[in-house]
Amino acid sequence: MTTPLTPLAPIPPSDDRTDRMPPRAHCIADSAGGLTFDVCDHGGVAPAHLLLAERTSGEEVRLPLTPAGDGRLRASLPISVGLPEGRWDVYAQVAGGQPVRLTPGTNDLRSLVDRAPGGSRGYVAVRVPYTTKHGNLTVRSWLRAPHAEAGELHIRDGELTVHGRVYGTEFTAKAHAEIRARAAAGPVLRGELTADGAEFTLRIGYDELSEGRWDLWLRPGGDDGPEVRVARILDDVADKKPIFVYPAARVSADGRELSAEPYYTLDNDLAVVVSAGS
Repeated sequence: MTTPLTPLAPIPPSDDRTDRMPPRAHCIADSAGGLTFDVCDHGGVAPAHLLLAERTSGEEVRLPLTPAGDGRLRASLPISVGLPEGRWDVYAQVAGGQPVRLTPGTNDLRSLVDRAPGGSRGYVAVRVPYTTKHGNLTVRSWLRAPHAEAGELHIRDGELTVHGRVYGTEFTAKAHAEIRARAAAGPVLRGELTADGAEFTLRIGYDELSEGRWDLWLRPGGDDGPEVRVARILDDVADKKPIFVYPAARVSADGRELSAEPYYTLDNDLAVVVSAGS
C-alpha cells in the first residue's frame, strides 16, 4: 500500500512550524544504482529543489524537483551524478525559503539486492537511503575505486573464510591479502588468498592475531598495486554493524584465551576484533 505524501508547503519566514508535519519523500532505486525521489507538489508557482547535504564536509548537491503527475514532484539522482562517499541529509527547498528536512516515505530498494555493477566506469558507486535515529531521511553513499565486495563468511575451527569479488581491478600472480592491525604502528599480516577470475577466497587463522582490531585488505597487484578495502556495500542495508552479527570463536594464543569475531564497521568495511576471553 502506498503511503500518502505530506504536501510540501512554502516555507514561512517564522520558525514557528510545530503545527505542520514535515514533508515526506518516497525513494525508488534503479538497477544501475540511481535514486528517484518523489514528494508532493508544494502548491505554488515557485520552483523547488531537492537538496543533499553531506553531514561532515557540508558539500551540497541540488536536484530540480519537477512535476511528475498525481500531484507529485520528482528529483532524479542518476549514478552518473557524482556523490562523494559519506552521509547525505535530504532536504526540500522552495525558492525563497529555507531548506526543510525530509522524512522517509516508502522505499523500493529491491534492485539494490545482490546488485552486480559492470565495472566499466572503473569504480563502484552505491547510494542507500535510510531512516536516521531522529526519523529523518539520509542517503549513505559509497564510492570505491577499486572495490572488494565481501560475500559469504564462514567460521570454522578457529578460521575465518571470506568469499568475495573485486571490481575495477584484476588479480595478478603477486596478489595477496593483508590483515592490518588498526592500532598505530601495529603489524601487517598476510592472509591466505586464492583467486579465480574476479572471485576471491580469503582465509584468516584467528590464532595468528593478537588482541585488538584488524582490518582486511586486498593487494590484487601485489605491493606496487592498489590497496583495496574488503567491504560489503552492494545491497540495501545502509548500516550493517547492528544487523550482521557473527559468532565469536575461542582461540588460544601466547598462552591466553581470546575471543575472535568478524564484524562490519560503521562504513560497512569488514574487520575482526580479538579480545580477552571472559
